Amino acid sequence: WSFTANISECCSCDIPCSCNFGRPERTCHGSRLIQIREGQFEGDSLAGINFVVTFYMGRWTRIYIDDALGGTEIVTLDRLMPVAFGGFARLAQVQVRVPLTVSETSDTFRFSVPESTVEMKLFPGLDGSPITITGLPSRSYHDYVQYESVVHTHRSGEADWSYSGTNGFKSEMRVSG
Repeated sequence: WSFTANISECCSCDIPCSCNFGRPERTCHGSRLIQIREGQFEGDSLAGINFVVTFYMGRWTRIYIDDALGGTEIVTLDRLMPVAFGGFARLAQVQVRVPLTVSETSDTFRFSVPESTVEMKLFPGLDGSPITITGLPSRSYHDYVQYESVVHTHRSGEADWSYSGTNGFKSEMRVSG
């Protein structure tokens, strides 16, 4: 199996998030959008599979699968989840199909599911260009571009949070097994 996905995330950490460097320092509440662009699992295509994982790092996750996915895609994702996203799958309190919306402009990115919303803006460098970070210790952080949260909210029976001005990023995930 192998796939390439776009990753977009906001969390409660300061910019840049120390967790992305392999050194979590404190509580990290996050919401991550995973948009699989291409790939296969046991011969089945993964292209077009989108889902959000909202998490309290190391404690729990809530997985929100795009309700636009078809039956075959859902079955394939169910088989892929424990293999490629084992940490998220093990901590999942819920895995549910929901409406997922995504929008983007030249310097903002937004995604939402009924319980979680993220809006982030590009965090500019000294000359106004994007800040990129290379060499991070994860296959999820290729082509990492720094963003800043504008809105990062979650409201469920498990947790209720609202952040702004905290870490955000977009990157590319490239994995195989």
